[in-house]
Amino acid sequence: MAFSFPSTRLNVPLLSPPSFIPTPKTLALLNPKPRVSKMPLPPPKSLSLQHLSGLQSTVLDLVATSPPTWKSAIASNLLIFLVGSPVVVSGLSASGIGAALALGILTWRAFGGSGFLLVATYFVIGTAVTKLKITQKEAQGVAEKRRGRRGPGSVIGSSAAGCVCSLLSINGIGGPAFAGLWQLGFVASFCTKLSDTVSSEIGKAYGKTTYLVTTFKVVPRGTEGAVSLEGTVAGLLASILLASVGYLMREIDVSQAVVCVIASQIANFGESLIGAALQDKEGFQWLNNDLVNVINISIGSILAVLMQQLILGS
Repeated sequence: MAFSFPSTRLNVPLLSPPSFIPTPKTLALLNPKPRVSKMPLPPPKSLSLQHLSGLQSTVLDLVATSPPTWKSAIASNLLIFLVGSPVVVSGLSASGIGAALALGILTWRAFGGSGFLLVATYFVIGTAVTKLKITQKEAQGVAEKRRGRRGPGSVIGSSAAGCVCSLLSINGIGGPAFAGLWQLGFVASFCTKLSDTVSSEIGKAYGKTTYLVTTFKVVPRGTEGAVSLEGTVAGLLASILLASVGYLMREIDVSQAVVCVIASQIANFGESLIGAALQDKEGFQWLNNDLVNVINISIGSILAVLMQQLILGS
């Protein structure tokens, strides 16, 4: 007996190869890059005493350059402003420092370190007297703004005539015969401004009786055009002091020092007249303190030059 079996077909699915997507990390493992040995970086070289000594020598050579150059003027002023920053910051605002730096560079280029020292003496004394009894002055409403820290307007108002004299000297206007006159005008302008500053600040701090220069009527301290005995005497002494510094620095001689003092007092009297008659009056609102200062120091500088030419005949 024959048996027949039904044919059975097994449908077994064929296994497809697994999908494999290599990652960058896998590729890096499969294809390792050759290692490159890194050379250690040399440590930074520290400044040796020899380098510091050479740098100091270079700076000192620039400061001592004679006649001064723009390069030596810039280097000297940056060094001095950096070393004297506590004094500079106490007397000048941020923008005032920039204006003072420009003035210092111009002064050094024109008249060297002696001219710069004259301006520095003016700045130190002027700042000191401005801060005298500053609280009392503020209470009376007669103190300088920012507790006496001068801005660029004040710096320009105090130095405009000196800057003009510096530019005339640098460019050799008039030749060697006029070089001494520009130097005299420079010194006279700062004698005039220091005398004015000291007179005003001492008068506001210690003046017992203040008179209006046009009428001699008693007026409150700080009134435009007002003068006091204490302030007038202090201003005269300040002018003598700065003229003496100019003489010691060989910027001027004895007769020129006398000229600077006389010119400064005449100019300051004229400035008081302008303040009393015109400042804060109708139609003269544009005549502010900075502009009056420019007029004041210009009068002092021009008077000194004219007196040297016409009276001393040289």
